[in-house]
Amino acid sequence: MSNKTWKKISIYTLGALTGVALSMGAQSFAADKQNNNLPIESLRTMAEVYAQIKANYVSEETDEKLLENAMKGMVSGLDPHSEYMTKKGYDDMKASTKGEFGGLGMEVGQEDGFIKVIAPIEDTPAERAGVKSGDFIVKINEQSTRGMTVSDAVKLMRGEPGTKITLTLSRKDAGKPIVVNLTRAIIKVQSVRSHLLEEGYGYVRVSQFQERTVPSVVDAVLNLTKENGTALKGLVLDLRDGPGGLLNGAVGVSAVFLQPENTVVSTKGRDNKQAMLLKARPEDYLLAAGTDPLENLPSEIKTMPITVLINSGSASASEIVAGALQDHKRAVIVGTRSFGKGSVQSLIPVSNGGAVKMTTALYYTPNDRSIQAVGIVPDVEVADKNRTFESREADLGGHIGNPLGEEDVKGGVVEHTTPAASEPAPKVASEPKEKVKDEDLSSRRKPDPSKDEQLRKALDLLKNPAEWQKSLGLAASKSTTDNKTTENKKK
Repeated sequence: MSNKTWKKISIYTLGALTGVALSMGAQSFAADKQNNNLPIESLRTMAEVYAQIKANYVSEETDEKLLENAMKGMVSGLDPHSEYMTKKGYDDMKASTKGEFGGLGMEVGQEDGFIKVIAPIEDTPAERAGVKSGDFIVKINEQSTRGMTVSDAVKLMRGEPGTKITLTLSRKDAGKPIVVNLTRAIIKVQSVRSHLLEEGYGYVRVSQFQERTVPSVVDAVLNLTKENGTALKGLVLDLRDGPGGLLNGAVGVSAVFLQPENTVVSTKGRDNKQAMLLKARPEDYLLAAGTDPLENLPSEIKTMPITVLINSGSASASEIVAGALQDHKRAVIVGTRSFGKGSVQSLIPVSNGGAVKMTTALYYTPNDRSIQAVGIVPDVEVADKNRTFESREADLGGHIGNPLGEEDVKGGVVEHTTPAASEPAPKVASEPKEKVKDEDLSSRRKPDPSKDEQLRKALDLLKNPAEWQKSLGLAASKSTTDNKTTENKKK
């Protein structure tokens, strides 16, 4: 399928566990498939089980419920990111990519039969109540989440703004469950923030990739340049704890720093066949005809030193941007290894208004590296001493292995050379009784290199061009060499 054809029928989105590619028609996925013989014996057995339930189960169940459960089980059994979505779940997922929706404000997935927090979204009820990346939601109000799908959990957590909800969390470093009381709100996500760190050096943070992210990044660069009074000398792009978002947003943000002919990402589907190749050009990041937001960028943005911050919470879209800038030796990647979600989910609408979300391909960086279950390795590793536990793609049961044969990289307890002072786990967390002032929230978001070792290292590299140049692509070069060695051993 050509890029042009795919572009016409699809809107691409990503996420740590819930990202998908929204296909506006299922025909494209079926066009090249041969009709396989139906597994008559298995279908007969399925019909037999269905009949036994209808005849003998302790309570009478509707046909709709039984068949919906069968579809959910069939799809969710494929891998952690595949799922059958009801009409309500499908509508909620589409709303979440618009940048404004009702709920608590966090990206969630499923692990070990429970709902897991991938990352709380900045300035939302979830973050203000102390919900952390890696927390397991074991109860929503008084309902256990064991065996609950992501869509069903999201449905329970969303509701009318101003209504209350209680979550019971299990945290790795807490001795007992943590009860969190929250108030639902309209979640207005500010996906891009910027700050002038010091004269000549800017900072741009992307917390999610949404419809407005690319023009917002452009605005941030222009505002920083204006505030600086002259061209910037360097820029820190912070993608830490960025759980994903729209694929065209990831391509567009990459295009801010790359030349139009540079490849950003490609995908390969069944039988390792290439399905898509996206470059840093308008036709690959604009979803509709219109003005290219990158037209007004200052020319120096394509050549000035860039550093990119990542950690184990950086997933999907964040990993695509980091991988593209790393492979093209356009930025030095600083921090810790990323999450490792390198799979493509296609959301195929079905006749009842729902959809099937299933993995149809894997992402590859410009140098043909797969990040699946491995992640992006930083060129300069700097640990976050405040992070005591990390969770990654390879921790998920039933995850897809790396197609290049690289060993899975799991998360776990983080051991620091100089351990941070331990703090007792909170017994009960809740939203502040007094309303947090907007200016207080803003001050919490102000990047401070004196208190952030990863940010300080990223800034130091920008101020030392020789060291920055020497660090470019270090991890990518090593990974490529290791891959070739592995392939030679196989031969």
